Amino acid sequence: MPYSLTSGYNATLPTGFNRRETFPSLNKLDKVKMSSTGKKEAEERSNPAGSVRTLSLTVCSAAIGGTFQYGYNISIINAPTIYIQNFINDTYMERWKTVLDTPQVTLVWTLIVSAFSLGGLLGALLAGPMAVRFGRKASLLLNNSFLLVGAVVVLTCKVAKSFEMIILARFLVGINSGVSMNIQPMYFGESAPKHLRGAVAFSSAVFTAFGIFFGQVVGLTELLGSEPLWPYLLASNALPALIQLATLPWFPESPRYLLIDRGDREACVHALGRLRGGQVPPLEMEEMLQEQQMSAALKAGSSAPAKTPWSLFKDRDLRFQLRTVMTASSAMMLCGNDSIYFYASYIFMEAGIPPEKIQYITIGTGASEFTASILSNLMIEWVGRRYLLIGGYSLMACWTVVFTIALTLQSQGVAGMAYLSMACVFAYILSFGLGPAGVTGILPAEIFDQTARPAAYMVAGSLMWISLFLVGMLFPFIVNGLGNYCFLPFLVVCLVSAVVLGLTMPETKGSIFRLLFVFCR
Repeated sequence: MPYSLTSGYNATLPTGFNRRETFPSLNKLDKVKMSSTGKKEAEERSNPAGSVRTLSLTVCSAAIGGTFQYGYNISIINAPTIYIQNFINDTYMERWKTVLDTPQVTLVWTLIVSAFSLGGLLGALLAGPMAVRFGRKASLLLNNSFLLVGAVVVLTCKVAKSFEMIILARFLVGINSGVSMNIQPMYFGESAPKHLRGAVAFSSAVFTAFGIFFGQVVGLTELLGSEPLWPYLLASNALPALIQLATLPWFPESPRYLLIDRGDREACVHALGRLRGGQVPPLEMEEMLQEQQMSAALKAGSSAPAKTPWSLFKDRDLRFQLRTVMTASSAMMLCGNDSIYFYASYIFMEAGIPPEKIQYITIGTGASEFTASILSNLMIEWVGRRYLLIGGYSLMACWTVVFTIALTLQSQGVAGMAYLSMACVFAYILSFGLGPAGVTGILPAEIFDQTARPAAYMVAGSLMWISLFLVGMLFPFIVNGLGNYCFLPFLVVCLVSAVVLGLTMPETKGSIFRLLFVFCR
């Protein structure tokens, strides 16, 4: 039975762990009437304008140098594909007086694309220790160093006549994305009030989609997508990093990190007051104090101040949560949505779109996910996480079937199928943006406590980047081998994900502290 601030809980706790002895404050809370608690929650929801303004600016400042960069760097690599491949061949010719074959150029290009995923994997592994050691805000600020160095490297690759520098630059950019994809949702989930936690955390997906869309616009040939300017296109990610470095230091650190990880109650109260418009909500503060007491009690029998990924796997009480997060994180990348961005031009060419129109059609894919993420952000607290996630994968499975049929009929010369194929791609991206794109990143923040949260994000992030790497490497071979049936593997992933998550995942809407006990068996 889930924990309740008014009725307690019947979950199984560690041996020797006495709820009333460990948390004296819960004895008093158990006597509070439902009407009193509801009244306090209603009062805390009526935040002054300053609260919303400070929180909104904090979100924008963190996201512009965070998940926005992930989406932006995914999309800007598509526009200069031909120019970079020509640069690879010209450089090799100048060095060795011979020309690379097309498969060899494709291999080098695949390494450039895959370096982003490998960097993201390393970033995901770094994110947990960084979040614990430096804090959420400081980690995001330090994370910009990887990106700025990468920008300098890619700007000088032409002068150095080295395509290997592009691989290094994409690897560094991947590290930046891997760190921000884990720490930013953590920062948002710990800083937002309970009634806005889902919407604020989901804004990470909104900024990812906005980054994809904005990168596609900047990559137009009329802007930075031309042959002479492609190094500047790849280095343009330095601008959002500089914006974050100039703005984020003015906003508060995560109150939960300050209280539970650092034990600094005064700093926590100050940060919480700034984020809530000068007022410290008593119910929210009480919830954090309870979690601090619980974390202290659990640490008493352990020498580690925070859990590691290995300790998560060994902890039987956390295996159910861990399986849920691992399933959702793997499915998010294995569903094939990012293949559309890595190989968007190829997919639309196969759908029969004229080459000169492809760059404009591609912008529509980013606009679709951006629109869907905004809509989902407005719906998440009303519909709930579970239904958005399951519904998104179910719709994606349906569109995969229609897309496969359309490609098959198109190959047989049936008129109009090229446009139906294109419509299916847009529908697929819309369905992804409605649920999996944002809900997946929220789960570790909502179903793990403060000590386990960084390690949970490390596990989730690592699986996401490994899956992205596998899809990026294998999708061209899947296309060559399966042809018109290239999306059937993704159909299997979407169906299995919808069924497994539908059977195992509970609704996680609500207080983080309550959700600690939803999974206890």
